[in-house]
Amino acid sequence: MNLDFAFLNWELIRAFVLKGFWFSIGLTIVATIGGVLLGTVLALMRLSGKQLLVVPATLYVNGMRSIPLVMVILWFFLLVPFLIGRPIGAEVSAYVTFIAFEAAYFSEIMRAGIQSIPRGQVHAGQAVGMSYGQNMRLVVLPQAFRNMLPVLLTQTIILFQDTSLVYAIGAYDMLKGFETAGKNYGRPIEAYLTAAVVYFVICFALSWLVKRLHKKIAIIR
Repeated sequence: MNLDFAFLNWELIRAFVLKGFWFSIGLTIVATIGGVLLGTVLALMRLSGKQLLVVPATLYVNGMRSIPLVMVILWFFLLVPFLIGRPIGAEVSAYVTFIAFEAAYFSEIMRAGIQSIPRGQVHAGQAVGMSYGQNMRLVVLPQAFRNMLPVLLTQTIILFQDTSLVYAIGAYDMLKGFETAGKNYGRPIEAYLTAAVVYFVICFALSWLVKRLHKKIAIIR
């Protein structure tokens, strides 16, 4: 078997891969922001001590973390149109699914970050008359985000890798772009190998930056 990567050039990348690359990046950014926001709410619900909030949040987080992401993607893509009576599209389905799924993981990260803040600071906020919401917003959450930033970014890198799973519902991500290029030029193996190298380079570079950031945060502490 002879491998030939000569067909790969900028024109091919621009025609087939860039569209999928920007979708993968956009999905990662939107899912990270939405997942962190929803995950923070879930974390606060679990830490509230009120069973009315703790139980549903715990069921949601544990339930999502127990199901493979590709199954969640397929269920949402197939069941929601059946329930509402109209298709929602692969892209919209991917955005909603990733936010809902990643929120469960970001919730656990945020919960650990909140619990890492010394209780003395929480008590100090209460002593000056802060409400629970003010204490969380002004004292606890800013420190928790700083402490958990390397872990949050690491989860974001994993999220970027997981965007390749949207192939299951036909969304045009970066992997789909390489696959399409490989089929059109009769070089599927070379296309898949190139895609693997691109994913590796991006994720390795981001992981290296996260390690540098973690060292800087450790020094600040």
